[in-house]
Amino acid sequence: MLLSAFLIWHTLRQYSLDQIVASVKAVPAARLWAAGAFAAASYCALTGFDYLALRYVGKPLPYWKAALASFTSLGLGHSIGFAGVSSGAIRYRYYARWGLTIGEVAKLVVFCGVTVGVGLAALGGIALLVRPELGARVTGLDEGVTITLGALCLVTVAAYVGLAFRYGGKSVRFRRWSMDMPEWRLAAAQVVVGAVNFALVAGCLHQALAAQAEVGYLPVASVYVIANTATMITHVPGGLGVIESVVSVLLPGANLIGGLLAFRAIYFFIPLGLAALLFGASELVIRRRGRPAA
Repeated sequence: MLLSAFLIWHTLRQYSLDQIVASVKAVPAARLWAAGAFAAASYCALTGFDYLALRYVGKPLPYWKAALASFTSLGLGHSIGFAGVSSGAIRYRYYARWGLTIGEVAKLVVFCGVTVGVGLAALGGIALLVRPELGARVTGLDEGVTITLGALCLVTVAAYVGLAFRYGGKSVRFRRWSMDMPEWRLAAAQVVVGAVNFALVAGCLHQALAAQAEVGYLPVASVYVIANTATMITHVPGGLGVIESVVSVLLPGANLIGGLLAFRAIYFFIPLGLAALLFGASELVIRRRGRPAA
């Protein structure tokens, strides 16, 4: 929480309060509402990660429990960084109270991580094939290489679903590593929910940027997915640098601070505050009921 607050301050310190207020006010209300709708839809899609994961580990819970654990953990984890660890620790606080063992929570976190990976690969593969020139500009690679990478992304996703179809419910071993493959329907749902989530985040960003510049959804989505891949590898808290990459590639030299701040507020800062309140409230409720902390 303190790290998130520091990063927010570090991001905004180069602007005066008047600049920030004026820039955000310049974004039309209709665009802000549209961006908010895309952000809300994205977090709803993210609750599907946990809902599917609970079925994967054989401990299905009511949707509201999956949604509470998902939103709280990811609302905090997105800003803290190292989401697999930070959100995983918060998930454990919830799921251990609801009957899951530490091993089952670990499998759930891995399943959610795989959902992120296959969703990003699916949307990224489509983006690289549809707009290879944007991929080349972001990565510095030749267009032919970006097309090949896009095809490999989709082949990887297809291979994952194929393995689930062949070995669903069984353990697949590679050297010292093994993974219990989900049923193919769960694997297919992972791909769909994961890709839809990233498409919705791109929609939120597009609405914020389009308020101040002419830019299409597909270019924003394409560059966002590519830049976000690099951010996930480095675990930069709050995705710092992703949005800047999108703007520098699509609209070099453009001053879009209002749209960028609107996106950060809508997708990161507001969920961070709501998740912190929910987490604190749930801890108080548990303690008042006299149940021991997990």
